[in-house]
Amino acid sequence: MLGDPRVQLITGDDTAACYRRTDDADAEERPEDYRAEPVREAYCWSNLTSGNGARALWLILLPFMVANLAHWMRPAAPPGHWAQRIYDLLVRIIALTLTVLLTAAACEVALDLAAWQCAGTTACVTGKSWLGFLSPDHDGWWSAPGRRLALASAVPLLVIGFLWWLSHRTWSAYESASPPPRRPGSSRYTPHAERTALSLEGFWYGRRLVARLRAAHTTAGILTIAAVLLAAGAKIDGDEESGAGGAVGVLAAAGPVLSAVVILLAVATVGVVWRTARSEAAPDDTSDRLVVRALPYAALGVLALIVLYLGWARPGSRSDGPLPGTGAFGGIAVFQCLLVLALAVTAWVLQRAVRHDGRTALRGMGGPAVALLACAVGGALSGGAAQRFADWMDGGATPGQAHAPIPGPPVLLSWQASVLPVLLVVVAGVAVLAAVRVAVVRRRVAQDVPGLFDPGERPDERRTWRIAGTIARAGLTDAAPVLVAAVSVVTLVLGAGAVAGAWLTEQAPGPATVDAPPVVHAAAGTAESLGSWLMGAGVLLLLALGRRAYRDRSARRTVGILWDVGTFWPRAAHPFAPPCYAERAVPDLTWRMATWTERFDGRLVISGHSQGSVLAAAAVWQLDLVTRSRVALLTYGSPLERLYGRWFPAYFGPPALTGLHREMDDWRNLWRFTDPIGGPIRLTCQDGRRIDQGPLRDPLAFGRSLQHPLPAQILGHGDYQADPAFEAARAELVARLGPAPVRARSAVAASGGLPVQGSSGRSSA
Repeated sequence: MLGDPRVQLITGDDTAACYRRTDDADAEERPEDYRAEPVREAYCWSNLTSGNGARALWLILLPFMVANLAHWMRPAAPPGHWAQRIYDLLVRIIALTLTVLLTAAACEVALDLAAWQCAGTTACVTGKSWLGFLSPDHDGWWSAPGRRLALASAVPLLVIGFLWWLSHRTWSAYESASPPPRRPGSSRYTPHAERTALSLEGFWYGRRLVARLRAAHTTAGILTIAAVLLAAGAKIDGDEESGAGGAVGVLAAAGPVLSAVVILLAVATVGVVWRTARSEAAPDDTSDRLVVRALPYAALGVLALIVLYLGWARPGSRSDGPLPGTGAFGGIAVFQCLLVLALAVTAWVLQRAVRHDGRTALRGMGGPAVALLACAVGGALSGGAAQRFADWMDGGATPGQAHAPIPGPPVLLSWQASVLPVLLVVVAGVAVLAAVRVAVVRRRVAQDVPGLFDPGERPDERRTWRIAGTIARAGLTDAAPVLVAAVSVVTLVLGAGAVAGAWLTEQAPGPATVDAPPVVHAAAGTAESLGSWLMGAGVLLLLALGRRAYRDRSARRTVGILWDVGTFWPRAAHPFAPPCYAERAVPDLTWRMATWTERFDGRLVISGHSQGSVLAAAAVWQLDLVTRSRVALLTYGSPLERLYGRWFPAYFGPPALTGLHREMDDWRNLWRFTDPIGGPIRLTCQDGRRIDQGPLRDPLAFGRSLQHPLPAQILGHGDYQADPAFEAARAELVARLGPAPVRARSAVAASGGLPVQGSSGRSSA
């Protein structure tokens, strides 16, 4: 970015910092040397998303991240609208069900398949030395079903503990950057219609909210384990042959009492989630109530009592069939569908209150669609883990079939696996339609490509088709809502069908269609087998990608790209989602701009590429009006309107971007037809000038010429600095900043981890 291998850290640390060329480190002390050129400074934040190899393991948290995105995809209705609170609450409850689903999946693997089914079956435990001491054939102390379950409950408890630790660790590292103090007397006069929550002082400082949600979700996970153990204990105590002796009366009384305590704690947990809403007007520094902090410890205490309850001697007790309570997977799926439908109705109400619909994706239904996909991904990962583990435990048999040594996972998971191939067929159909669209657009655009370049350049048919193809493929970004809508609708229909099939037949799709026509039976069996492998392959693919990213820096950078958009937003719905890097990056940039301009009475141009343009805009919003009026913005390859404005209209809609431009010195945006991510801002200055400058010529030369003897590269999303228009736009903004002191003019760029086409892998993000 700085064009010099000799750079010096000005302020910051190894995670994120501002750099200058070594020759410019003391530029403020030598103002006479910078009369014709501003001081260049770069902010590098790539280590926040892709610096540490362990961060690749955040891929496992994908459903939580997607659910968190649904919170921010609300329509741009007035903040005081009555449906806003309902929208927030529904998203938080959906996020809570995902934590329960994850814990239930861990219980299914460790408690049901391993400790209850396999360890209690001689045919299954044979050859598994690590389960031998749990087998009833050995008649050991751990062979009792209750004790086996009590021991196995450590596995899902460790999963919850790991998520709590990871959330707490990232909470301290990412979400503890306080915003800079506002200039006294600098009141905001932004028109109400142009206000955005991104300008509020507490938007990027909601760490206490994450702490409260973390306590609630941790409690929910522990209580899920407790509920599974209580269901198993009730079955064991209800067995007429258990013969628990004189302890029967005590155990019979302990079970209902413990169940009542678990229900009370569950109600308290839902109450905490209900009352936990973001407070963005000011930094959330309020300490948590004792009840909130004590909830996880109370749940751990109850779980310990339940473990003692299950470990009580029950001579003659045995485990047969599936573990009680496995039908809860169907209940969770139905409850999630109802929540998503309620969220869709709420979003529709909010969308009706929007005066300017503009280009909002899915007409305001982006949040419900993404929430449904989060539930689907969570269900696929949970079912895939259970299916693959069961297949490994029963050797060469098929889980759930008559010849298998164990009953296998719940029937619903088999039905969910069976509909996965159908969903992939739909996705493939949409992909085919996209390919047809690319071909049609390519043929239409090819006729206009030569007109984008100088008339004297010699036409080249192959190069024309290549440029036209790049433009056509870049345009697919605008068709993303069609894919999301199609996948969401089909997922909802297939998910409802899977639950209905599982509840009506109580059998896997293959056995349930034995009496159906041969074609139907063969299709059901094929879908069941193929879907099981696809669900398992999805889990293994995420684990393999995470492992590769841990060892391979280039793969880790790719994971960082995927995370740039998903983790830009604070954790408002799910505390176990990957941390929000913007809660560190935005205060960093804001502090740097505010302190530098005040210290040197300075003027500056902040430039940002791709995701860095979003960070730059968010940082400018955080400045007070006096400082903001001294700042000009230069964006290029920016998704501010094309992605964020369409999918997050409440925060990046046209009114908000208009207010941003009105209160700062000036703004220029560069874009290309060949860019699949960046696009125009679609705003006009008050004096009639357009913010957008483009579409820029790409490639810079159509054919071979005296100036370009070799074919010029199609730049697409990268290397905007190579275009002369970039230098011209920056020079214009610097010149428009007004009569500031020579020693106090600067050009600041934000750098991220996005690799740029045709570059060395760096990017001014």
